[in-house]
Amino acid sequence: MTRLSLVFAFALFLNSCGEEPKKIKTEASVTPTSASGVMFFKTPSKLDLMYTNLKATLSKNENIEIVQEIDHGKNAASVGMELPPTKVILFGNPKLGTSLMQKDQLAGLDLPLKVLFYEDQNSVFVMYNSTQYLASRFGVAEVESLSKIADALKNIVGTAVNGQGELTTEQDVGLHKGVVSIKSSNDFETTYNTLKLSIEANENLSIMAELDHQQNAQSVAMELRPTKVIMFGNPKLGTPLMQSSRSIGLDLPQKMLVWQGADGTVFISYNNPAFLKAKHQLEGHAEQLDQITQALETLASTAAEVN
Repeated sequence: MTRLSLVFAFALFLNSCGEEPKKIKTEASVTPTSASGVMFFKTPSKLDLMYTNLKATLSKNENIEIVQEIDHGKNAASVGMELPPTKVILFGNPKLGTSLMQKDQLAGLDLPLKVLFYEDQNSVFVMYNSTQYLASRFGVAEVESLSKIADALKNIVGTAVNGQGELTTEQDVGLHKGVVSIKSSNDFETTYNTLKLSIEANENLSIMAELDHQQNAQSVAMELRPTKVIMFGNPKLGTPLMQSSRSIGLDLPQKMLVWQGADGTVFISYNNPAFLKAKHQLEGHAEQLDQITQALETLASTAAEVN
């Protein structure tokens, strides 16, 4: 069976498991202090007001581009599931982000930056991956732009929510922790295009965003080897995870980074679902996590053309 056939077979398998989706009762959410590597804000303010404030601030900054907005609650409803208001906004500043990727291209897996908003009973939580987390995961602690990113995030988000952020207890995760990298037999463009076509061929998956980090670097007169990230998701699998641990919405949808190293070797890298489970203290959901793991492995091996 060819790799592309495996993708179609996997799509059929998900269809057989996902027909007539039922509404799932939301479980008690995990507090943000249980998620590793996070800066969070807790406020009694309205989610939509704070989200609008942040978006307006980002839009006014000529150095920042809003890449995508994702409404996890709306996506859940589209497949007949329930999720309290949960939104993510993705944005970036190529002048600051490129420097991190020049040090370690794998940093592109956690770029652009993301801020998650969600309601939990009578409170709203706002959070993002901290720069301490980025420093430990990608070895970029000494990159000058990292401190600028830290200050900008704290000021912009803090102003939008009118509050002070708090770091979770665990910040350091270890170099390249939870990153799976597959060496490709193809060149960069073939690898990326095959990956995109494979995602598009699976009717259960939707592409949420694509970002060309190299092109963005060039737009600010900086150099970066070929580096692209593609984000995609399946609400039938992702929603149950967020119902149990809302903070995992910060790392959803799934994403894959295609990048070319200094020697010309091309890799496909993505987050190991087991790592995200541990990061967000998610319990159970073995079936969903196994399906997600299989899907990511199939997509990566198909695009890389590995045996």
